[in-house]
Amino acid sequence: MNAPIDWYKSFFTGFAVEMWLKAMPPEATAREVEFLRAKLQVAPPAKLLDVPCGGGRHSIALANAGFCMTSVDISAEFLHAAKNACPTNDWQHREMIDLPWPNTFDGAFCFGNSFGYLPDADNARFLRAVAAALKPGARFVLDYPVALENLLSVFHAKSTHQMCDLHYERNGRYDPASGRIVVEHSMRRGEREERKVMSQRAYTCREVCELLTSAGFTNVQVFGGLNDEPFELGAKAFVVVAIKAPG
Repeated sequence: MNAPIDWYKSFFTGFAVEMWLKAMPPEATAREVEFLRAKLQVAPPAKLLDVPCGGGRHSIALANAGFCMTSVDISAEFLHAAKNACPTNDWQHREMIDLPWPNTFDGAFCFGNSFGYLPDADNARFLRAVAAALKPGARFVLDYPVALENLLSVFHAKSTHQMCDLHYERNGRYDPASGRIVVEHSMRRGEREERKVMSQRAYTCREVCELLTSAGFTNVQVFGGLNDEPFELGAKAFVVVAIKAPG
């Protein structure tokens, strides 16, 4: 079981999109948006970048609060659903490393466990692209719950879930040679079944902080949850807040 290097370009279609759109209850989105607003430390109508945005649940909530949102994703199906929910937002169909807006945004975030999908060089390139798109002194919030310190206590090779009439099975492994999690997702409704394989890099906390610093960020803070819990071995979350260096 292996994932192609560009698995993310075709993964988010069909059942995968349907499942992700339904996975998070409104209460969870509200808590996350409250955390984002507190950490980004800007007020409406500040310009914010959501990358990648998926189905846009954070972007929609922040747009409704008065922020000027630019939201980027590679999945046309995700963006179609997002546009239907919030037609006035600036939805951008492009790769997450393609951010052609230098020194534009007052804040940015990558939420929902979307970091680490790319090869190592492109993960670093993504962080540099975010830094380039931010104004000096602007903040970036990265949600990355598969840091290696998290995985040591929460990784399960197999799991099953039922979401209404959609049955979901997950079969995963950790590949130490590449430092990546490789997961086969099987989604079935009736006689229709979709199987897709993804992979995600499992960096350590130190590696993520070093990547951010190398990309042009400073004042890197690490949290183990949305209540500012300290990050430690076995934490259930890993959230980083960093500031684009001035000059």
